[in-house]
Amino acid sequence: MLEITPATVIQVVFLAREGAPAEAELRDFIAGLNEDEKAQLTAVAWVGRGAFEPEEFDEAVATAMAEATTPTEDYLMGMPHLAENLEAGLDALGIDVTAEEEDLL
Repeated sequence: MLEITPATVIQVVFLAREGAPAEAELRDFIAGLNEDEKAQLTAVAWVGRGAFEPEEFDEAVATAMAEATTPTEDYLMGMPHLAENLEAGLDALGIDVTAEEEDLL
């Protein structure tokens, strides 16, 4: 079950899309999340890139917690297509990405 707010995930999407100009802000934003939020954010990205199915979300969160060996911000910022993976993950989990993005604009 998704416990991180969709707005938090969308904020990461926006910052990731900005690229280099927002890199420090993105790093600080992810670093400021609690451990549960970091694991959930990673799990959303994994679902979005197809490493886990939406119904395996809880397993993805547990795996993210168990296998966290580097700072989450470093791991996620090194992920190709982070913004797209997060959007696809939210969509796969049944969250209306467009509505969430409009709420933040």
